[in-house]
Amino acid sequence: MRPEDVEGLTVGGLLDLVTERRPESDALVYADRGLRYSYAEFNEVVGRCARALMALGLKKGDHLAVWGQNVPEWVTLQFATGRIGVVLVTINPAYRSRELQYVLEQSDAAALFLTEGVGEADFVEILQNAVPDLAEGSADSGELQVEELPYLKHVVLIGAGDKAATGVTSYEEFLEGAEKVSADELRERQDSLSADEVINMQYTSGTTGFPKGVQLTHTNIVKNAFYIGECMKLGPEDRICIPVPFFHCFGCVLGTLNTVTHEGTMVPVENFDAEQVLQAVHEERCTALLGVPTMFIAELNHPDFEQYDTSSLRTGIMAGSPCPIEVMKKVVEVMGAGEITIAYGQTESSPVITQTRTDDPIELRVSSVGRKLPDVEVKIVDVATGEEVGTGEQGDLCTRGYHVMRGYYKMDDKTAEVIDEDGWLHTGDLATMDENGYVKITGRAKDMIIRGGENIYPREIEEFLYTHPEISDVQVYGVPDEKYVEQVAAAIIKRPESSLTEEDVKEFCRENIAYYKVPEYVDFVEEFPMTASGKIQKYKLREVAVERYDLEPAGVDI
Repeated sequence: MRPEDVEGLTVGGLLDLVTERRPESDALVYADRGLRYSYAEFNEVVGRCARALMALGLKKGDHLAVWGQNVPEWVTLQFATGRIGVVLVTINPAYRSRELQYVLEQSDAAALFLTEGVGEADFVEILQNAVPDLAEGSADSGELQVEELPYLKHVVLIGAGDKAATGVTSYEEFLEGAEKVSADELRERQDSLSADEVINMQYTSGTTGFPKGVQLTHTNIVKNAFYIGECMKLGPEDRICIPVPFFHCFGCVLGTLNTVTHEGTMVPVENFDAEQVLQAVHEERCTALLGVPTMFIAELNHPDFEQYDTSSLRTGIMAGSPCPIEVMKKVVEVMGAGEITIAYGQTESSPVITQTRTDDPIELRVSSVGRKLPDVEVKIVDVATGEEVGTGEQGDLCTRGYHVMRGYYKMDDKTAEVIDEDGWLHTGDLATMDENGYVKITGRAKDMIIRGGENIYPREIEEFLYTHPEISDVQVYGVPDEKYVEQVAAAIIKRPESSLTEEDVKEFCRENIAYYKVPEYVDFVEEFPMTASGKIQKYKLREVAVERYDLEPAGVDI
């Protein structure tokens, strides 16, 4: 596929185009389920789902929420909504009743599709707690009437053969409605769509404050997905293992859409499990693997890693949070993904802004987040003045182009805080750019630690600590201090069998970095608190440390 092919292309139009070119090629494979769709078969499944959605009365611009893990129906719904102009609202599987109620209400969702649950979480029970009137909300018309959620008319349960509760329809019963809508009616609806219309709404992770609904258009996500794949040199022969969650851009743009724009094969993993990922790569001979750093660490450290053949891997993407240099090197040297790339961005930018290329020298692929994608503008500005800084100078990374979101849903004031009058999206990430346009992320402006007047960037200390042979993963953050205002704290995951102590870590730092960067507090943990999309919640680490060490900010009487 060429750049001109994706211009003006809708999500549904993309699938039609690839189906026409490669009808018999594998489109979607779930090895553990024995499910294998060719593009022709997948397009037929998507078409039936799209007609069933129309039978529910969903119109262009209506909102449909999906709450669940990486099941086949999720991918089907992504492309089916793309064919009829219904906005897909993605809901974090980690959400519980209060968060679910917030998103359903804030998004004006007309329909909710949910799975039975993840782990011990029963989604139907959580839904009933979030919407107590659901069972009494059925009307003679077959539509729900729920006072607190006036837009919500349909709830469909994926994975259960029968209705699980009053007011909830099974997926199989939902699909029967497809017979009420003709293929011509579906084609007429699809032909009425514009690539500039919003088709996807993803809620920011909510690591602080209430989540915001990021509105993304067909052009935002299709074009971004295409250029992501170009950086990876993807083609029809590639089989992409997708263990990252679909509800996040990593799964449904860098994963599914990226694969389809290059006519490859999607190989999702329903819930992340290191061994299941290794097994999928081994059995399906995957050529690309996606993941956040902690996923790659778990795969590399799995005790049965050597039993699986990952030699088919050529490329992939590591993103979602800062990519440790040492981990990147092992993915290349041990896993064999010699052309692995690093991508950087955020949901508000569809999501990728910069990416390394497969032919970049290894030094660049382990020390930067690459350079801007085609048709994307990037500049670094002074945090205080907003003026563009010089080469190698640190500032706030800003971007402009086709990939910038339409805005936050029903939050014009919040949109204006991040997108200026000239269309520049201010990411809030601190970065530098070299003379060749390669960007290095140095931290979050909000994560910067100010200790006694010294500016300290956690990423710098984290990269240093990753070089210690007994440290598997690390997060550095600031905590309040009476004398210095802030002090440095580190949460560390040790390698198996390590006997590393707090004093060992501090001594290692004292010998190699400035005294004011040496962590005052060192905690050893089994895992980090994370969002379902793989972003580490440093504020939770901070809260735990404040309580553990009974810390108070400067000037507070004890």
